[in-house]
This record gives sequence, structure tokens and C-alpha cells, in this order.
Amino acid sequence: MAQPKDKSDILVVDDQPANLKLMEDMLKQEGHGVRSFPRGRLALAAAAQQPPDLILLDINMPEMDGFEVCKRLKADKLLAAIPVIFLSALNDTKDKVRGFRSGAVDFITKPFQFEEVQARIEAQLSLRELRTRLEKQNSELGDLVKLQVREIAESQMTTIFALAKLAESRDNDTGKHLERVQILCKLLATGLSVCSKYGDMIDGDFVRNIFHASPLHDIGKVAIPDNILLKPGKLTAEGFAVMKTHTTLGAQTLELVRERHPGNTFVTMGIEIAQSHHEKWNGSGYPNGLAGTAIPLCARIMAIADCYDAMRSKRCYKEPFSHQECSDIIRQSSGQHFDPDLVRIFCDAEDAFRQLRSRMT
Repeated sequence: MAQPKDKSDILVVDDQPANLKLMEDMLKQEGHGVRSFPRGRLALAAAAQQPPDLILLDINMPEMDGFEVCKRLKADKLLAAIPVIFLSALNDTKDKVRGFRSGAVDFITKPFQFEEVQARIEAQLSLRELRTRLEKQNSELGDLVKLQVREIAESQMTTIFALAKLAESRDNDTGKHLERVQILCKLLATGLSVCSKYGDMIDGDFVRNIFHASPLHDIGKVAIPDNILLKPGKLTAEGFAVMKTHTTLGAQTLELVRERHPGNTFVTMGIEIAQSHHEKWNGSGYPNGLAGTAIPLCARIMAIADCYDAMRSKRCYKEPFSHQECSDIIRQSSGQHFDPDLVRIFCDAEDAFRQLRSRMT
């Protein structure tokens, strides 16, 4: 039965019934709760079921001696912090050293004065209470720090998204493009993560980063003149050349951030997405003509998500495509525009793409 909170729960282990009875009576007189056991195995089982506040442990016992009991207690993560005091007739220095090495906090030689035992018990219980209180305070402080860090991170992500949204607002036809692309990238990355080929490349951090970094893909368009960005119909060769610079302009802007935070994987992914989301699997894309796996994985994911949503959307220069038309184009572009592995993931998640587009128009 659990002891009241104002009452210490002490477990006494001794193979001599008389010793158990004597210790039990004395401890109870001092207001402690006591559980007595004549064998080490019984004590271990009881401690595992209900961890005590302190253990008084004899050494010379049948089946399992006190040294072994103590070692097993300390090997259990749930029981390791319980203070153990040896009460033993052994008084050789080597036995005491062995007791401390096995994990005991104190060693009292029999015969003893109970006043001494009580004083040492109280000292260890006070230390345990202080340690528990300190651990609780550290845990609460750690939780507070995590909460503050999370709030700061969320605030930063909201600010970054707002800036990307501001750049996108120059094009009145995009609607919820950034929000949809975030989810589409997450769908593709999550689907790819279960493939053994990509298991070491895509983890939870990768998925979170691509979700938050994907809105940065067209951040460079803020520097593209309106007469090109908003031109209805097909751009001239000169106009298209200017439009293509949004990839390098976006990457260069984010590079300034990376100079101050060189180890930030989120910023690095944002740069890769901004720079390379118009590269094509066969090397015919821009700005660098990268091909195959030379294109960063996050940019290959972004290419499908961005193209699908752009094709489904009305623009000043085109009408929206149907889901089936977009799906057919993506399939036909496997190995040309798009990574074949990602096209297969798209095919598996195709219905989710369609539903998302219907839900977020």
C-alpha cells in the first residue's frame, strides 16, 4: 500500500526476522512507513512495483547477497536513484569499499545505535528530497525554455511566410499557392521517406524543413518587373531570360542569411529550392542545367508540387488545367522534367493532390 506523502517509505531487507522486527518497530516510532523483506529477490520485486524512498540493506543473505541486490537496483533506471544504506556486521574496509562501489550511499556497521541510523536516514532523505525538487525545477525550466524556443521559431516561420506571401501578392492569380505547395511538398517527402533508397536522406527534420522552406521558392520574383511578371501571353526571349533570374536572385538573398547562420539546414534548403526548382531531370532546366541527382532532392520535390499547382491555377497568361490533364503531363514528363521516383510517389498520392486542390481553392 502506498505511503502518505508526509511519510517516508523505507524498505528494510534482512534475513534475520529479529533484526527486521527491531528495525521496523524503531522506524515506525519515528513516523516512517516500513516494508520488510527477508530476501533480496522479494525486495527487488517490491521495489519495482512501488519504488521506496530509501532502502536499508543487509549484506550476508542467502540466495542473493546485498552487494548483488544493490547492483541490480542501480542497473534499473527506475530504481537507480533510490539511496541504499548497508547495515551489516561486516566491518572490513574492503567490504565497505565494495559496498560503495556497488552503489550504496552509506555503510553502517552492526551493532549500531539507532540514533546514528536515524540521523543518517534523515540526511539521505533530505538529500533525496532536495535532488527531486531540483530535478523538477530543472525539468520545468527545460519545458519553459523549449516553449519559448518553439514560440520564437513559430514566430520566425510566420514572419518568413509573410514575406514570401508579400512577394507572391504581386501576382493576383496565385491564391493559396504557397499554402498548397507546403502540403504537397510534405506529401511527396513523406511518401518518399518510406522508400529504402531515401530512408537515410529524409527524416522528420527534412519533412519539417521542406514544409517551411517551400514558400521561399519564388521569393526572387520580388525583383522581377511587373511588365514581365504580369505580362499576359508568352514572354519574349529577352523577357523570359529576365524571368529566369528569379531563381538566382532568390538564392542570393537567402545566401546573405546563411552567412550569418552557416549551419542552419532550413536556410540551406530554402536556397536549394529557390535556386533549383526549375531544373529538369534531363538537364534542360535553369539556371544551371543540372541533371538527375545533381539537382537537390528538395528542389526535385518542389518541382512536381509547384508545377502541379501552377498548372491547376488560372494565370494572366493561361486558363487552369484539370487534375487529369496535370496528372497526364507529370506522368509523361517522368525522366525528362521530373525525377522518376517522385513521379511514382505522385501517382500513389494523386488522389490526395486532387482532394487538396478541391479543398483549398
